[in-house]
Amino acid sequence: MPIALIGGAKTKKILAALEGNWQAEMEGYHTYQALADRDAEPVRAQVLRHLAAAELEHAALWAERIKELGGPEPVYKGKPGGDADSLANRAGGIRMALRRLEIEESRHIANYGEQLKALGDEGSIAILDHVIEDEKDHYRELGSLLRGHYTAPAGAPKIDPKAVLDELLAKRNQGRKQPGAWIGDAIYGVNDGLGAIFGIVSGVSGATLGDPAQTSHYVLLAGLSGMIASALSMGSGAYLAAKSEREIYAAEVAREREAIRMNGPEARELLSLYYQVKGLPEADALHMVNHIANDSEQLLRALVSERLGSSEEALSNPMVSASSGALSTAVGAIIPVIPFFFLNGIQAVIAAAIVSLAAHFAVGAAKSLITVRSWWSSGLEMTVVGAVEGAVTYGIGILLGKGGM
Repeated sequence: MPIALIGGAKTKKILAALEGNWQAEMEGYHTYQALADRDAEPVRAQVLRHLAAAELEHAALWAERIKELGGPEPVYKGKPGGDADSLANRAGGIRMALRRLEIEESRHIANYGEQLKALGDEGSIAILDHVIEDEKDHYRELGSLLRGHYTAPAGAPKIDPKAVLDELLAKRNQGRKQPGAWIGDAIYGVNDGLGAIFGIVSGVSGATLGDPAQTSHYVLLAGLSGMIASALSMGSGAYLAAKSEREIYAAEVAREREAIRMNGPEARELLSLYYQVKGLPEADALHMVNHIANDSEQLLRALVSERLGSSEEALSNPMVSASSGALSTAVGAIIPVIPFFFLNGIQAVIAAAIVSLAAHFAVGAAKSLITVRSWWSSGLEMTVVGAVEGAVTYGIGILLGKGGM
């Protein structure tokens, strides 16, 4: 539609919407590109680059339409790495970043759908029709990446084995467990320590409040003892759990190795069926299994991976789990005790409640780094839970104190 036929106010509205579209597509381009550059999995990185190229193409379409309508050339206002460098994506790892991008693509589709009704500009609507179909493809591709059954879309570049090999070798030292795993353990450790000791502090405070001079003494004694016990319990529990997980994995591997030795044809048939369930035609699945079976160790790894849904590299390190669990629990546990080092009586109790509830909110907000919930919703939920816990244990402490226990 020629610009002369569009009113001045309406033109400004359209240009503002197109500028927002351009900014969003450019941020998507930089996000996908940054994630691809740092991804240790070459095939996934290549898919992300394909998505980045599509976002750049969309941005070019919006920039051209802005120019046709007489608007200024848009200037990117986002970060060089887009949203890839946000704290949530850094901490949560690639899978959480992909999940957030999947949600963002669905929002783009909804936003573009609204613009189809509202813009009233034929040129922009033609672009919207094209971009919406692409964004739907992006949403499906991200979902496929997350669920482990990616199929290359039409027009996507074919995988170059040499390029994939070079990239894999260049990034092999980066292909370790994502940081979101131990960060998640640490957050839940802080939560466990904070909740347990806040309950102890509230209960002991309620029981001894009739004797303010001794309140701090008893709370410090109970709180510090509880902190040490909770930290040791969490650390030893995390260590034993991780060690048991590795031992169970090793036992399963040994059983699979023996099963392959005793009945190789059955093992190959089982692996073929796994591949068929994933969508491979029977002939292709059998062909793949026959190639894998030329190396018995590779057949073992493939079968274990399919049956257990894991690999040795993905298992937790017992010492890392123990250290993370113990230290984070100790950090959370010491928070409700701190005011009693400096205050006595009801003042110390009130200060401990304020500090503990603020810490509950902070821990809840931090959980949003490894989930897709909003930080304020997660923080508020934990604050409410902490307040109820503190009130209940404080009331029980008062009853026990009056009973002379």
